[in-house]
Order: sequence, then structure tokens, then C-alpha cells
Amino acid sequence: MNMLDGRSILITGGTGSFGRRFVRTVLSRTQARRVVVYSRDELKQFEMRQEFGDDPRLRFFIGDVRDAERLRRAFDGVDVVVHAAALKQVPAAEYNPFEAVKTNILGAQNVIDAAIDRGVSRVVALSTDKASSPINLYGATKLVSDKLFVQGNSYAAGKETRFAVVRYGNVVGSRGSVVPFFQARAASGVLSITDERMTRFWITLQQGVDFVLSSLEVMRGGEIFVPKIPSMRVVDLAKAIAPEARLELVGIRPGEKLHEEMISVDDARRTIDIGDRYVIQPEFSWWGDGYREGKPLPEGFAYTSDKNDTWLDVEGLRRLLADG
Repeated sequence: MNMLDGRSILITGGTGSFGRRFVRTVLSRTQARRVVVYSRDELKQFEMRQEFGDDPRLRFFIGDVRDAERLRRAFDGVDVVVHAAALKQVPAAEYNPFEAVKTNILGAQNVIDAAIDRGVSRVVALSTDKASSPINLYGATKLVSDKLFVQGNSYAAGKETRFAVVRYGNVVGSRGSVVPFFQARAASGVLSITDERMTRFWITLQQGVDFVLSSLEVMRGGEIFVPKIPSMRVVDLAKAIAPEARLELVGIRPGEKLHEEMISVDDARRTIDIGDRYVIQPEFSWWGDGYREGKPLPEGFAYTSDKNDTWLDVEGLRRLLADG
């Protein structure tokens, strides 16, 4: 039986790209008793309700992760929480730092407290490659969030609530991604790129959802799960979308890296390879023996987009876009 069968699942930020695909996947693949979309935009909830129809298992809850009391009300009777709500636009976070802190850090604390108080069984929080060795405020707030969720297992103490984190790279086709930007600009014949050397990790929306679901299955509490996904040069990405377009170099934007990182050299010392993913294990006494089937990483290892073992070429990306 699927571990979600018969259970009540809530997703924060559930009207976003990830949330919509997650909800559709859970409703179609599992016998979940209830799927709750928690978000602050009533228009997006209305549109989502129209899109998904009258499935009696689907519920909508207006609320913000900044509102601790509203979260406690929403988490009543919930077994599993996926925390996807965040302010994630790098320039917006730089310009509105206090707002990013309120949502990404204080919101994370509220989710942790509400989950423990309401007896939620499992919580998975979505992270980002920008949380590893962050150079912008968004990445810094998500690094703090990751650490809060890992240590949330200590705050849960003898209660059953367990927390884990999923960290992955750029999602092909998601809102704010460079892919729809390039697609919109393709007809103009000119695509702006920041640096010809730039590389990025890539994952599809469905792969991200599937990875979160599988992490819910195997989590013990305290892990940061990192999938093994391909890299691609941004130049090749542009060629895949608009092969005839002229590339215009505009320079790296503030807060942007040349190459992305998901596991730093320091984190790699407590990271193991368990086949299809890496697991960053916590350094706390409550963690226990860890994953005995895992293999430690070599000295000096770092998981970065420019030194990846797997690469996408132009045809590979087009297949990825088609799979969605």
C-alpha cells in the first residue's frame, strides 16, 4: 500500500507550479483520504479548483505560512506536510529582504511548530541549490530554513513528528525559469545570456514531484536528500530552444553564480551515496547509525553543475521538455 493511502496530506504554496503537479500526482496515484492546498492567493485557488474539478478529497485553505495560528488550524488532522511555500525570486528577495526572512525563515519555524503541536507524522521541506554556499539572500534564507527543519527533529523530542529536506536544481518550465523566458524571446531572434561558461542543474517538474514522494517513503528524519540530475550549459539550452537566435551577453546578475552547487565540500564529509541520490546526514547525537547501505563520498568531493558526471545535450533537453 502506498504510504499516503488513507492519510491526509497538506502542501503549503500548493497553487504554484510544483504544488499543482504534486496534487495531481497524489490524487491520481494514491488513495489519500484528503489533499489540502494551503496558500494565500484566493484567485489561484479558484482557478485550481476549476482545473481539478470536484474531487471530494481536494480541499483549499486560505492562509500564509507567516501566520502561526492559521497553520495550527490547517494542520489539524493532517498526517503529512510538504512545505513548498517560499519567496524564491532572487532580485525580489534582495530588494525586499525582510519579507524574504518572514516567509522563508519565520514561515519555516511556524511550519515546524505547528507540525509538532498537531502531531503531523512526516514533513518534507523543499530547498534549492542556492542554499549550498549561498551568495544571495534567497539562498541564505533557504539555508537557514534547511537547518531549522533538520534540527526540528530535536525539537520534536519524543513525539512522532519527523522532518526532512529535499534539495534540487532548476525546474524545467517552472514559473520564473529561464526556459519560458527563452521560449517567449525566441521569436525576436535574440536571446540574452549572462555568461557563455554558465552551467545549471536541471530537473523536470514531474521528476521533482516523484523525488519528493520517494523521499517521504524513505526518510527517517534529519536528512537533506539531493537527487542525481544532469547539468547543462546555458548556451546549449539557448540553442535547444531557439537554434537560429543570436546570443547577446549581458553579464552575471547580482547574486548569481557561474555554476550551481548542491553539496559543498564541507557537507560532503557527512554525505553518503545511496544510488539514485545523495543523503546529507545531520551531525547530531539523535541521528543514530544513518544509512548503512550508503557509500561515503571521496575526500574533496563537491556536487556542482560544472563537475557533474551527467550532462544534457541539445536533444536531451528537448526530450526533457517534452516529458515535462
